[in-house]
Amino acid sequence: MTHSPMAAVWEGLGGDPALLSRVSTVVREGALEARLPVRELARACVGACALAAAELGARRAGLAGVPEVRVDDGAVATAFVSERQLLIDGRAPVNFAPVSRFWRTADGWVRTHANYPHHRARLLGALGLADDATVEDVAGLLAERSALEVEETVYGAGGLAVALRTAKEWAAHEQAIAVAERPLIERERMDSARARVLAPLDGGPLLPAAGVRVLDLTRVIAGPVATRTLALLGADVLRVDAPQLPEDPDAHADTGFGKRSTTLDLATDRSTFEELLAAADVVVTGYRPGALDRFGLSPAALAERRPGLIVAQLSAWGAYGPWRERRGFDSVVQVATGIAATEGSPERPGALPAQALDHGTGYLLAAAVLRALTEQSEHGYGRFVRMALARTAAWLTDGIERGAAGDVMYDRPDSWLAGTDSGIGHLRYALPPVSFTGGPADWARPPGPWGTDTARWA
Repeated sequence: MTHSPMAAVWEGLGGDPALLSRVSTVVREGALEARLPVRELARACVGACALAAAELGARRAGLAGVPEVRVDDGAVATAFVSERQLLIDGRAPVNFAPVSRFWRTADGWVRTHANYPHHRARLLGALGLADDATVEDVAGLLAERSALEVEETVYGAGGLAVALRTAKEWAAHEQAIAVAERPLIERERMDSARARVLAPLDGGPLLPAAGVRVLDLTRVIAGPVATRTLALLGADVLRVDAPQLPEDPDAHADTGFGKRSTTLDLATDRSTFEELLAAADVVVTGYRPGALDRFGLSPAALAERRPGLIVAQLSAWGAYGPWRERRGFDSVVQVATGIAATEGSPERPGALPAQALDHGTGYLLAAAVLRALTEQSEHGYGRFVRMALARTAAWLTDGIERGAAGDVMYDRPDSWLAGTDSGIGHLRYALPPVSFTGGPADWARPPGPWGTDTARWA
């Protein structure tokens, strides 16, 4: 097991390798099939997260041993496409807008991301097109331009467009070189303050993060998956968004389980945020590096105002290299890093069977927070953890060996789907894949309407 992907992740989290014996796996053939070892990545990320949860739960409950962890490829594969499994009153969400797609250019391919209105406006503006431009208008224009020219023009206007690169081309890129120099999971000690002592756990289910207050400053899939997982494990998660940047309601319905959601304008209502921060145990940020610094939300600034805090930071390209300030999402990271060319070809790009960089990094981020809480219970101190989708992509393409075929098949997700009524309608949703003996099987609450909760701790 020492060379398995899960063992590599657990080592990166600073975990005791002896605990890996507590993990068992149900291997299912057909789960997350791809040319790259996506199933192995997904299994490792979820398994490490579940083991970190079981470890923390055992410590807080005073158990003699760490509960057994069971990783089922069926549950993992279903959860990794949770946004596709979601139904809201029987309606399937639209996961990509019409202009979020691959486009042929004069010399190759480019992929755009314009699911949010402000990203769509920037994309069309950069291309010199009107707001009512059609897919045909965009296709005709891009067919006459080079992929790299489109990439630079759109990014220069604050939009998202990435040229298709092969793995070899990406490996020679300055950003890829900067990413490769960093560990998959960056972990640092921030200060010498004693963290708040969490109360011992009693009763069931075993909720390792019970009583932990998490400020969720994330958007789209990876960060919200991390905080959705912490909410499953008992944390009081309060998502905070700017009122002028509404979230897509379907995305919120998928990743809002277990959480509360509020809006705050940090430019005009800092006092409320500071009150929340003063009592927080964890802050998770998912904006591009530097985007929140003007509000005093850099890791160093947060730790100075709230000693003993755990800060978890997530970005697309990493907080280093020439692309450190660029926006990004799973789909465009796949295109830049050679994944799209590998899953298809340079002549006809493809995609992973799931937004696996997002989901995988989300579970890794939750695992890192859980391990930081365990380390705090032993030694105290504030902690900082950081991950990037591009670094997870490098791990997928270069660092994971494909495992053995399964004895059972994954053909239908029904066993890992559930339904519930909520304030936003009846939801069919994917059950959480994080599973350990005595732990929770589902979230304590469904998502409510976005931004309607009071900005205070429960």
